[in-house]
Amino acid sequence: MKKLTISIVNYNSGDYLLKCLESLKSIEKELDFDVYVVDNASTDASFSDAKKKYPEFNFINNTKNLGYGKAHNQVLKKANTAYFLTLNPDTYINKGVISFMVNFMEKNPEVGASTCKIEKLDGSLDYASHRGFPTIKASFYYFFLKDDKYYHLTYKNMNEVHEVDSIVGAFMMLRRSALEKTGYFDEDFFLYGEDIDLCFRIKKAGFKVMYVPDVSITHTKGISSGIKKHSSKDSYATDETKERSLESFYKSMEIFYKKHLANEHNFFVNQLIYWGIDLKRRLARYSQTV
Repeated sequence: MKKLTISIVNYNSGDYLLKCLESLKSIEKELDFDVYVVDNASTDASFSDAKKKYPEFNFINNTKNLGYGKAHNQVLKKANTAYFLTLNPDTYINKGVISFMVNFMEKNPEVGASTCKIEKLDGSLDYASHRGFPTIKASFYYFFLKDDKYYHLTYKNMNEVHEVDSIVGAFMMLRRSALEKTGYFDEDFFLYGEDIDLCFRIKKAGFKVMYVPDVSITHTKGISSGIKKHSSKDSYATDETKERSLESFYKSMEIFYKKHLANEHNFFVNQLIYWGIDLKRRLARYSQTV
């Protein structure tokens, strides 16, 4: 029986999807795994090109954009492997990473989710893979004091294995038995935030979320959405896609706060939080990036 199912959600990722699948093809002897590519109604040739070049992989074609979490759930709900790996199409998987991370999960049954070190093209750490939960304290320090020690847990040693609050869906190794307790991605999140929400529920269920820097992958980051500053010029995203991605980015903040944190505070504090999120949304519309 195969140990791992890999799920990739694609939306107008261009040649990045082919490069991602090429990296998986090159390591297929490391571990017996299944690969699923779920396309959310792309208008480019990325999905059709991938099907032609890699017919040995599995492909699901959605006729409309279902959102990131819902598309992954199509795979997670049908797979029966002990572990799942969600990948973004703009990632490149180095040799040894997949087998190392599965072995890590095998040796640490208390871990519900884990990630390797995720590096951007310039070699810097993708801090979305090493996050604290977006509490009022963490958000205040990050947005107003420009201090991300709580938001991205920068006080921790990035060269050592340690527990974090949340990792990113770009490379998220998940234990099947943990998902059986927590459920899958919350489909109320269209794009962004669903990974933080799932990590919150995994930890609440008594499992650990771990950062494992012994191995690393490369993540271009933001190719499909087009709203990340460092990759916006390389993205294939249309203006309509960028606008929808921006709305989803800030909407996800509201959903997460209402679901997990609002009941800890009074009405007036919650209103301030919602106003703050709306202000950030309005300001981001001018630059079209986050």
